[in-house]
Amino acid sequence: MSLAGGIGITALGPGGVLPTIGLFALTGLSAPAVAGTALVTHVATGIAGTAAFARSGQLRQVHTRRTALILAGAAVVGTPVGVLVNARLSQRAFGYVLAAVVAAVALLLWFRERRGDGQERPAATGDGAPPRYPGTTAVVGIGAAVAVTGGIVGIGGPMLAVPLLIACGVPVLESLAAAQVQSIVIAALGSVGYAAQGAIDWPLALLVGVPELAGVFLGWRIAHAIPTHALKRALIVALLALAPYLAVTA
Repeated sequence: MSLAGGIGITALGPGGVLPTIGLFALTGLSAPAVAGTALVTHVATGIAGTAAFARSGQLRQVHTRRTALILAGAAVVGTPVGVLVNARLSQRAFGYVLAAVVAAVALLLWFRERRGDGQERPAATGDGAPPRYPGTTAVVGIGAAVAVTGGIVGIGGPMLAVPLLIACGVPVLESLAAAQVQSIVIAALGSVGYAAQGAIDWPLALLVGVPELAGVFLGWRIAHAIPTHALKRALIVALLALAPYLAVTA
């Protein structure tokens, strides 16, 4: 599940929730420990994903850098809020929130797949015109919402930021690149907050993080080399199946 999560982070964006699901469903950790252990693994994957997309050129584009910086700035404020909210959730409530996030991501992916309107193109829309970029207010709103959610349930951010940015008109590879930058801030600040509570299982974080990091590089190659429609459909089905399971077992 960790390897699949890493592949999903850079190939699709939303794959980063899979390690969180595994930690919650299989380990018996408390809600803060699930979120904290998951987040600390995303520090390395965020750095690796950012480096990969910088190498492939997306982060050299002005619009992408602007989006990434705004998302990261919003994460500075939103992530600590999410950590504080998590501390006030019961284990059952955390399970319900995680289930809702998983279902929401599946629906966003489904909407993205159904649109099929050329947003997968890296530099232009279907009619050859330049892609539309959202304004600052919209990006701040996306960044804050993603950061608060990431702080609560232990996700780095791409699983929500990528489909939301694409829905606003940002091309897919640029969305993936900008979300990787934000994920470093969410993961780093969230890890500090949960570490201060003693809520990180460090050996388990290492066990989860190593295959997840390997998956990030594999997913980056997949994102640039092959169509990802089949991966998206498989992830949609998996997330829709996991959401009610998480709610029932909370």
